[in-house]
Amino acid sequence: MAIERQVTEGEEPVSPFARLFSLPGLDVFNVVTIGCKTEGNPSTIVEGLKNTLINHPRFSSILVNGHGEHKGKAKWIPTKVKVEEHVVVPDIDPNIENPDEFLEDYTSRMALSPMDMSKPLWEFHLLKLKTSHAESVAVARFHHSLGDGMSLMSLLLACTRKTCDPEALPTFVAPKKSKAKNVCFAVVAWLWFIVRIMFHTCVEVINSMVFICCARDTSAHIMGKPGATLRNNKFIHQIISLDDVKMVKNAMNMTVNDVLFGMVQAGLSRYLNQRYDLEDKQRLHGVVFFNLRPNRNIEDLANMMAKGSKCRWGNSIGYVLIPLETKSYDDVFEYVRQSKTMMDRKKHSLEPLFSHGLLKLTMEVFGFKALKTLVTKIFGSTTMVFSNVVGPTEEISFFGHQISYIAASTFGIPQGLIIGIQSYVDKLIINIGVDVDVIPDPHHLCDLIIEALSMMKSAAPQKIFHASEV
Repeated sequence: MAIERQVTEGEEPVSPFARLFSLPGLDVFNVVTIGCKTEGNPSTIVEGLKNTLINHPRFSSILVNGHGEHKGKAKWIPTKVKVEEHVVVPDIDPNIENPDEFLEDYTSRMALSPMDMSKPLWEFHLLKLKTSHAESVAVARFHHSLGDGMSLMSLLLACTRKTCDPEALPTFVAPKKSKAKNVCFAVVAWLWFIVRIMFHTCVEVINSMVFICCARDTSAHIMGKPGATLRNNKFIHQIISLDDVKMVKNAMNMTVNDVLFGMVQAGLSRYLNQRYDLEDKQRLHGVVFFNLRPNRNIEDLANMMAKGSKCRWGNSIGYVLIPLETKSYDDVFEYVRQSKTMMDRKKHSLEPLFSHGLLKLTMEVFGFKALKTLVTKIFGSTTMVFSNVVGPTEEISFFGHQISYIAASTFGIPQGLIIGIQSYVDKLIINIGVDVDVIPDPHHLCDLIIEALSMMKSAAPQKIFHASEV
């Protein structure tokens, strides 16, 4: 309240989590690569951004950490945005020998380059580059203080339209509605659900606190060093078929997320055993992010940019700590089974809300220095960050450019391995960000993850056949 009274008209105080992500040594960014099926037209994209993105208050404001008599009072100050200064069109040799490798190197260099804090904290790089999956590429970089990954991705998608209907916003998979049940049965089910929530919350929160206070992952092979990812990053992405994942999902009677996390565990386990010949079981943990917003609708964001309406914005995410399996199994489905067991426990707990509250409480009681120490401890004591984002189910266009794929990643946290998976129509894009001092061959790791899916796909028909016999 004290800060709000000192903020002049038009200015807004910076949220605590936005300040956290802009602290020295913890600058966190989101990088989104958009592959297009047509050659890029910079003037069309610039004009489109003028009519959409900069109408959002955060994208037309400067982050000021405080000066003069208001030193330390961070705030957003509205400014006039010249979109052309935020759009970069590099001169690229059209006959470049390996465009896919060039894109990886360009994205890595772009991610590590400093961002001008005297301007709104976003930029687009338009590459006239034909790759294996696109005729041209746009790479966007957003400072994490603008909002969490879900908010930023939703806002970006709110700038797109369906290819089949240029006036319509993208559509996403609708959540399944529960079937009508007997009233007595519904009451019993609700009470049992509450009991499960309470039990799993207590167990998972205690395990999380014990790990944060007393433990860390035992494998020194792929543990990131604090700040290491800021010096020597590499980002890669591979595209696979969503139908292949759904085939395994149906065979296992599980969710797409269970199969994806099982794939990642199987690939990482094989990578560690091949590269380091591990004999003993290693204690590894992954950080998995959860979106805490009940409404993922992008219509509100589109209205915000078009009409200036209000909607919930900012960083609103929680995290959970998940043990990673490093043991080698002859049955590749065992990784999926263990992933489902663990993810079900996390989904039926309030650990994501607790973790969000823990960060807020630490900041309010002990200040930003303690919060930074806690965040560094969490990510510095774990092995991997994992996220899975559901994308549009129909093809969309970005200011008239039909999109081939969307790949998103995060960098700036002290972590040696970051894996993000994004769906788009019938595709899944696997994004891997690594510290090459920790994982020098990310392509091999990605190949092992995809190979794990191939093994599951090959065995899936037999599993369906045996299930039907029973």
